[in-house]
Amino acid sequence: MVVGGGTAGLVASRTAAGLGARVVLVEREERGPGGDCLWTGCVPSKALIAAGDLAHRMRNAQSVGLTPSEPEIDFARVMEHVHAAQRAIEPEDSAEALRRDGVEVIAGTARFTGPGRIEIEDGQTLRYRTALIATGSRPVVPDLEGLDASDPLTNETVWDLHEKPGRLAILGGGPIGCELGQAFQRLGTQVTLVQRRDYVLPKEEPEARALIADRLRADGVDLRLATKPVRVEPDGRTLVVDEGGAIEFDRILVAAGRRPETDDLGLDTIGAELDEKGGVAVDDRLATTAKGVYAAGDAITALPFTHVAGYHARTVVANALFRT
Repeated sequence: MVVGGGTAGLVASRTAAGLGARVVLVEREERGPGGDCLWTGCVPSKALIAAGDLAHRMRNAQSVGLTPSEPEIDFARVMEHVHAAQRAIEPEDSAEALRRDGVEVIAGTARFTGPGRIEIEDGQTLRYRTALIATGSRPVVPDLEGLDASDPLTNETVWDLHEKPGRLAILGGGPIGCELGQAFQRLGTQVTLVQRRDYVLPKEEPEARALIADRLRADGVDLRLATKPVRVEPDGRTLVVDEGGAIEFDRILVAAGRRPETDDLGLDTIGAELDEKGGVAVDDRLATTAKGVYAAGDAITALPFTHVAGYHARTVVANALFRT
């Protein structure tokens, strides 16, 4: 039983089915499996980055002996390029593709109701011998005065934009804030990135942090490091920061981290514990404190990256099926 159809769930399901196990995957998203990677992460962000990179290279073509030019950017067409990349990959992650690979797919929200039992929202009850929690994570939106009224974007909603914001404020200097900040800046938006720490990418090596900060500044991003956001003014377009500073924006993007999706799973009914960060607690085999239940990907508080989720999935399958 796999709960969640993101990278960890997809890789685990296909791997286990390929080894002859009977596998059921439950996915609650109406658009189907694919998870953050397909819908809100890797695929759309890298498509946007590719557009920004090409615009950057056009402006700097003199580096290879060509005449530089300022690109005319049709943002609506850029976003269509992003959505086309999603459509191209969607069939590979679809419920139909999973079924061809031997995985039974059920649409709905799953909840544990006791050891060996999961209930789907329609009242259907399923029995399992082994289960994988692969429910992913969601954006953290800080409790900042006035933020809600400004209609903040996250990495889940920024892909719905059809018009390019003239000024974009970004809260957070982690991977999402840095990559989207650079892409939007290269596509003609003036980006101001606000980071509480005095460096970006806090989980990376100091040399990498400095390199990325220098590249962002070279692209024109206004980096406000060691800066704390205080509130958004009632006009919904002014961010007040500490020491009385103010940043004008047209849209604001929250990239302040993510938290595991562990609410309403009924983990208490099977004895699965959470860690201090709200993720599912696991041991070095990715086994939870519930018998026969494992967790992988963003549902645990490891590095929240697609390749890490895939590695977790293969580890879980080996441990779950072969009791290694």
